[in-house]
Amino acid sequence: MTHRNSLRTLFVALSACSLLQACVPLVAVGVGTGVSSTLDRRTYGEQIMDTEIEHKFNRSFPAGLEAKTSTSATAYNRWVLLTGQAIDEPSRTEIENIARGLPNVREVFNEVTIGYPMSFSVHNNDTFLTTQVKARLFNSPYVSGHQIKVVTEAGVVYLMGMLTEGEARAASDVARETSGVKKVVSLFEIITPERAKQLNTLPEQSQTKTQTPPSE
Repeated sequence: MTHRNSLRTLFVALSACSLLQACVPLVAVGVGTGVSSTLDRRTYGEQIMDTEIEHKFNRSFPAGLEAKTSTSATAYNRWVLLTGQAIDEPSRTEIENIARGLPNVREVFNEVTIGYPMSFSVHNNDTFLTTQVKARLFNSPYVSGHQIKVVTEAGVVYLMGMLTEGEARAASDVARETSGVKKVVSLFEIITPERAKQLNTLPEQSQTKTQTPPSE
């Protein structure tokens, strides 16, 4: 994840609406480091490409925009999640345009909000929530925590990865049931069980075994 500098210009904060526990619909399509990189369903090449996308996003900011925003870009399989704050809607739109203009980006999800950058205490709480969600995912028998990216912004948890429908439901439930989480946004690339099995047994990956999630 790549972090931008905090706003250096004072502006009026917008009133924050209270967030209820919820999970947005899954996004369906056709088809770390150390141990986590070998268990990731992305190839090493795809993981490196995602890291390059995040770094290029960070280097693409003009000075004027950097003074008006505090944002992060998280890439997974060339899908880019934008989180953070911007001083106004034009700045928010410009951030999205920068991300969409980067090489190899397939899709951009702009979750940047209008308002002040989050306080240090909020960032600390977000870090704690991310750790809690990851730990609970690793303990789940229905989904592998190595195959999911977790991003938290102001108590909202974003989940990214290539999962089957059953795995996606299980992961979303784990995050939603974690104490302190206000909302869950699932940005999963839905794949078939057959495709998941293929990805788990690629030469660049180690096979991971999970139980079949219970049907709804």
